[in-house]
Amino acid sequence: MIDTHVHFWQFDPIRDAWIADEMAILRHDYLPNTLITELKANQVQGCVAVQADQSIKETEFLIDLAQQNSFIKGIVGWIDLKNPNLDEQLATYSKQSIIKGWRHIVQAEPTGFLLQQDFIQGINSLKSFNYTYDILVKHHQLTEVIDFLNKVEDQPFIIDHCAKPDLKNKEIEDWTKNIRIIAEQKHVFCKLSGLLTECDWVNWDEKTIFNCLDVIFESFGSDRILFGSDWPVLLLASNYTNWINLLKKYTKDFTAAQKQAIFNDNAVKFYNIN
Repeated sequence: MIDTHVHFWQFDPIRDAWIADEMAILRHDYLPNTLITELKANQVQGCVAVQADQSIKETEFLIDLAQQNSFIKGIVGWIDLKNPNLDEQLATYSKQSIIKGWRHIVQAEPTGFLLQQDFIQGINSLKSFNYTYDILVKHHQLTEVIDFLNKVEDQPFIIDHCAKPDLKNKEIEDWTKNIRIIAEQKHVFCKLSGLLTECDWVNWDEKTIFNCLDVIFESFGSDRILFGSDWPVLLLASNYTNWINLLKKYTKDFTAAQKQAIFNDNAVKFYNIN
C-alpha cells in the first residue's frame, strides 16, 4: 500500500497561520518519525509527501526528509509556476528524481486564478519534464477547473481530496455533476483523501462518505483512483486506522485487482514510483 497524500511540518505559528485555534491538534510538529508508526500499524509501505507551504524552502524541506526516510517514495513540491524562469528551475529540479510533481493551493486563490495565461503556460511546461500536477480546489471552484482542463492537454492531473465536496451540509448535487464532467478527461485522476474533514468533524457518518465515494468510483473507475490519508490534517476528524478501515469496508466486494490498483498500483503509475 502507498499513501499518496501526507504532510510534514515543524509548526510555525506565523507561517502556519492557516492552522486556526480550533485545529489545536495540528499545532505541533508532524514529521516522518511520527507517521512511520501509523504506516507500519496499517501495513502501508510508503507515502508521497505533499507541500503544505508555498515556498521553495518547503520543497527543499521535503527533499531532505525523503533523503533521510526511504518510505517517502515521492514528493509533490511547490514552485512558482508563473515565474518566467520556470523552465530553468524545472530543469534543475529534474535531477532530483524524488520530485514527482507540483501543487499550488488554488483553494485559497481568487476566482480566475487557474485561467491566467502565465499560470497555464507554467502548467504546459510540466509536460516536457514528466511532472504531475495536483489540483487542490473546493467544490465551488469546479466549473473553473473544467474551463482550465479544456485549455491544457495530456498533462497528468490529480484532484486532491475529491475536490472537497460540501459534506457538512450534504449538498453534493453540483459537485456530482462537475466531477462527472471532469472525469471524462482520461488524463485526470482522483485521490481518496480529505473527505472526513469536509464533514462535521465530530458527527460525520459512514453513509455520507460512501455516497461521495459512489460518485467518485462511478466517474473515475478503479483505475484512476488513488488512496491517500491527508495525515495529519485527518486527525481533526478521526485517525489513520479509522480512515483506512473505512475505505477497506467500502471496497470489500471489489476484486483483488481493483484493490491492488486503488491502494498501490495507480500510485506507482501516476507518480512514477520505483
